[in-house]
Amino acid sequence: MESFLNALVVLANFVLIPGLAYGAQLALGALGVTLIYAVLRFSNFAHGDLMAFGTMATILGTWWLQSMGVGFGPLPTALLVLPLGILAAVLLALGTDRVVYRFYRQRRAAPVVFVIVSVGVMFIYNALVRFFIGVEDRRFEDGERFVIRPREFQELTGLAEGLALRTSQVLTVVVTLLAVTALFWFLQRTRTGKAMRAFSDNEDLALLSGIDPKRVVLITWALAATLATLAGVLYGLDKSFRPFNYFQLLLPIFAAAIVGGIGKPFGAVIGGFVVAFSEVGLTYAYRRVLGHVVPEDWMPSGLAQLLSTDYKFAVSFIILVLVLLLRPTGILRGRVI
Repeated sequence: MESFLNALVVLANFVLIPGLAYGAQLALGALGVTLIYAVLRFSNFAHGDLMAFGTMATILGTWWLQSMGVGFGPLPTALLVLPLGILAAVLLALGTDRVVYRFYRQRRAAPVVFVIVSVGVMFIYNALVRFFIGVEDRRFEDGERFVIRPREFQELTGLAEGLALRTSQVLTVVVTLLAVTALFWFLQRTRTGKAMRAFSDNEDLALLSGIDPKRVVLITWALAATLATLAGVLYGLDKSFRPFNYFQLLLPIFAAAIVGGIGKPFGAVIGGFVVAFSEVGLTYAYRRVLGHVVPEDWMPSGLAQLLSTDYKFAVSFIILVLVLLLRPTGILRGRVI
């Protein structure tokens, strides 16, 4: 029994807890993508770099507070600056819509045109972030790093393996739960949320019902930018901030949105965890886990790893291709790309 518990602790350390935190981050990012697709009807390829921009603004504010000796006790100082990062991302998204996307929306351009335009916006966002903060890894996590430390867990349980639970992982799950709950309440219960859903289902009928399209567009961009900043800051706290990493996150985020059903908010949440656990589970070396439950004679000679961690994002790509080939509408039968 003790061997099984030790194996479970190792699995929790390297697969279950990281997969849960990563899945929550992907879920927030995919929610922003699916909102834009559902309401504005195009795939926003600049979403990953919008995440990076909001995170960058939060980091700069965090560094300023830290330089003045201001902290947030055991919690990261970034939480104090998070509203500023959200505001910066919302203003950037609304400004981009006013200067760029509205022009094509008024001319009822084809969705593929919006996709191409969003790629151009993506490069502009990426250049802005690199100009202000550089291209190196930036760490901005402070406060208490661990909720549970391995040695404390070992002393408490008497097990050989120690469980490590980082503050950033707990924050990620808690903030995601609060954000997703608030978003679903907003979409289901408020008048503006119902207007967004009506606009998404049938734009012409919504306009005939007196719904203001400008207000719907504004709220949609504000929500998408808020979710993007939350996802970006939580990802940066959990790992580190590097602009190129947020560009790479675009693939698993889109995979999550499509797996769950593009245009379906709840599907984006499901898809985020499916993609995250697939990436983490397929690239982890299970030799240490097997060492606790398998006789020594049966131990494999290798790492018992299905794929190298170098192929982590390839897992997202494979999932995306399989879903598009076998079930284009995703798990919850969203819209077809």
